[in-house]
Amino acid sequence: MSIKIIAVDMDGTFLDDQMSFDRKRFSSQYSQLKNNGIKFVVASGNQYYQLITYFPEIAHEIAFVAENGAYVSNENTEIFCGKTSDEDRNKVINTILPIPYIDIIICGKNGAYMLSSANSDFFTTMSKYYYRLKIIDDFSQVDEPAFKFAISLPNEKLAEFMAFIESELAGIVTPVSSGHGSVDLIIPGVHKANGIQLLQNIWGVKDEEVVTFGDGGNDIEMLQYAGFGFAMANAPENIKKIAKYQTDSNNDSGVLNVIDKILKKEPPFA
Repeated sequence: MSIKIIAVDMDGTFLDDQMSFDRKRFSSQYSQLKNNGIKFVVASGNQYYQLITYFPEIAHEIAFVAENGAYVSNENTEIFCGKTSDEDRNKVINTILPIPYIDIIICGKNGAYMLSSANSDFFTTMSKYYYRLKIIDDFSQVDEPAFKFAISLPNEKLAEFMAFIESELAGIVTPVSSGHGSVDLIIPGVHKANGIQLLQNIWGVKDEEVVTFGDGGNDIEMLQYAGFGFAMANAPENIKKIAKYQTDSNNDSGVLNVIDKILKKEPPFA
């Protein structure tokens, strides 16, 4: 069975801890992927406008499953954009806003929005991931549909918060963690695997022809369903257990090492 899609998470997976990657090596690999008809997909919880900056030379010809699947684009063409109803958005905000230990970002197609009352350190940190981040005084000022809620909170509160969301907002949003005190509240079923499968339908690609890479809770669905799901060596144990395969850490070019095996048709791709 030939491989037709390679889908990569970014933070902690394709990117090293300095938020970089071996551009020269990947450029050579990407040329070979193109020649072999293999599609390259960026599947991340980050904002589309941030993700395209990592691939300035090829962003117009690859696909992006951004915002944990809420926004999908291929060759600069929108494929899918999720949205919550105004009623659901307001219920989410009214439920989580009183929680004292969290900071909130509402994500939409045109940008992301945070409150002026939030800690300035929160803006500094999140602006690395949301290149279109606007400060507002009240979430009622958001004038576009929301498709994701990004939450920052202390690590020790993570399990408690996830359980609270699953209890209070079941059917409206699903909490997924990418680690490091970060939780995304996503539309149920609108995750990375769903975004990749939308692309598969366009390209006529079977699940067993897909290779995925990830390291966090927001990668679980795409690691489980793909024919070849690779957990990074730096991933938590629960992620390693659900993935069919493992590769080297993000700091040891784990993704690029597997791409070499795909191109050379080495096991498990022989």
